[in-house]
Amino acid sequence: MIGFFHPMDFLILIAFGISLWAQFRVKGTFNRWAEVPNMRGLTGYEAARRMLDSQGLHDVPIEPVRGVLTDHYDPIQRVVRLSEPVYYERSISAVSVACHEVGHAIQHAQHYPMLVLRHRMFPVVRFASGIAPFLLIAGFLFNALNLIGFGIIFFSAAVAFQLVTLPVEFNASSRARDLMIAEGFITHEEERGVAKVLNAAAWTYVAAALIALLELLKYIMIFTSAREE
Repeated sequence: MIGFFHPMDFLILIAFGISLWAQFRVKGTFNRWAEVPNMRGLTGYEAARRMLDSQGLHDVPIEPVRGVLTDHYDPIQRVVRLSEPVYYERSISAVSVACHEVGHAIQHAQHYPMLVLRHRMFPVVRFASGIAPFLLIAGFLFNALNLIGFGIIFFSAAVAFQLVTLPVEFNASSRARDLMIAEGFITHEEERGVAKVLNAAAWTYVAAALIALLELLKYIMIFTSAREE
């Protein structure tokens, strides 16, 4: 039977630890700066609305949604959805997260290449990520290298999606930070808090991509070593 466990598991565990740390960090950073009001007195909704309007996106609505850190931009409905703490509050965290989501709306409007690529990949990735685990498990159970090979191919699509997500998220944060300064939403003294909130969120995507990449390398190494036996 082909061994499922591999020395690479040690690195994967480290990456998983980084992922847990990143999740705790983003929550901690958000909560910390949620206690600090922004000097302009803007709610997350007001900051997002002003930024959308400044970019000519008057037809993109903003909706409140329940939960914490459930903020997202829906490219199909063309709607910015903000969690209630972000939508209603006037904190550094609220305006930072709100403007980050607007960054995605701007990317969509300007056909940012990596966002377009991610949208085109999504249907394939949704199918591939669903079938890949079953192919890999079946391959290991039945010593079937062909199933493992197909599983690796499908899993590679999911990893590629994670990697493409990184520039999309970093670019959205960069757009948000630049526009917040240009539009006068924050003062120079508040830039540090905004950067901390946005950087903490970015780490969660980095950790997720790292775990996926290491797992893919593990499966490839198992596959190649099994073929040589």
